[in-house]
Amino acid sequence: MTVSNDPPEDFERPLAGLKVLELSQIMAGPVCGVLLSDMGADVIKVERFPGGDDARGYQRPGDPGLSPAFTMINRGKRSVALDIRTPEGREALLRLVAQVDVVTENFRVGTMERLGLGHEVLMQANPRLIYAAISGYGRVGPLAQQGGFDLILQAFSGLISVTGEEGRAGVKPGISVADVNAGILAALGVLAAYIRRLRTGRGGRVDTSLLQACLQQTYWFAAAYFSKGIVAKPMGTAHPLIAPYQTFACADGAIAIGGGNQANWLRIAATLGHSEWADDPRFTTGASRLGHRRELEALMTAVLCTNTVAHWTAALATAGVPVGPVQDVGQALSHPQTRAVGMVIDNPDPRTGLDKAVGCPVHFDGHSPTRTGPAPLVGEHTQQVLREFGFDEEALRRLAEAGAIPPPRHATEPA
Repeated sequence: MTVSNDPPEDFERPLAGLKVLELSQIMAGPVCGVLLSDMGADVIKVERFPGGDDARGYQRPGDPGLSPAFTMINRGKRSVALDIRTPEGREALLRLVAQVDVVTENFRVGTMERLGLGHEVLMQANPRLIYAAISGYGRVGPLAQQGGFDLILQAFSGLISVTGEEGRAGVKPGISVADVNAGILAALGVLAAYIRRLRTGRGGRVDTSLLQACLQQTYWFAAAYFSKGIVAKPMGTAHPLIAPYQTFACADGAIAIGGGNQANWLRIAATLGHSEWADDPRFTTGASRLGHRRELEALMTAVLCTNTVAHWTAALATAGVPVGPVQDVGQALSHPQTRAVGMVIDNPDPRTGLDKAVGCPVHFDGHSPTRTGPAPLVGEHTQQVLREFGFDEEALRRLAEAGAIPPPRHATEPA
């Protein structure tokens, strides 16, 4: 059984009818946008003209056409190319704002105000508007005006200091923790504000930042610091509170074993053929195992190295122990379980050379709401969207003459 990525005709995405203007670029804001889009919102990506989203240039040597990285989090959106630095572009944006439900942006704090398009101005144009902003350090405080990227805030927040091998300098987590989590938090904030608007009729401002998105990941590290003054250090794959709870070498690879409670620990000891470990004073309780983690790791590794990942994964899983192989990204994306839960979808996009995409991680009524379709070219839908919002041909001509939008003959859609 798999999650359906082709829902029935009567399936309605929860946010159907919601209109979102995405002024955001690169990653954090667009992650928010792709989640809202998958859940049914019409996400209109307002990109600077000329140029577009900076992430369009994030390509590896040999990538064809559109950047695959850009495509992955902008599929199914529409693009309007608009120079909001011009008076005509600002006026056009305000006209769009008056007719939408949500605006997202991830500019440096103060940028929108300098453009004459700050929160107060947009709320005057549309009092029911939900304005969602993602910044580097937050909109208040001594560092509010500083710009921030994922790497910078992972460093500032302490995430890098707790990641890596024990006894060595910290390293950056391989994923964009700050960007992705900030996008998720922004989407959560938008949904909460939308529920409030349904109840009260009022719009409002939603703020989060890369700093907040990183610090939210430190719950247990913060607990250790606030309670005991413990400053966490890298522990490899080990856990600061549980043992055994880490990866272990086998004869042909590595597996992750989760001895998250006493029952699982007893199952692990029995499955590895050493039930006597359960009575060893070093390992009888969770606290004692944590205190003797290195000794326990050495004993377990000596046994696990005698057989394969497949053997131990099967044996431990049969015993009821949480266990899984350490896979690379390709193996994870190719695994049938990944396809079963709808996280890899078929989405041919000849402009990028991609035929698959990462799906929506939230399902409704047994169906994935993932919105398929290509990522837009810069300004691909400018004429179409502006007409939908009531701009007549004369207004479009004036905008093009002012350099606020691409002229129709240069647009990537039919004029």
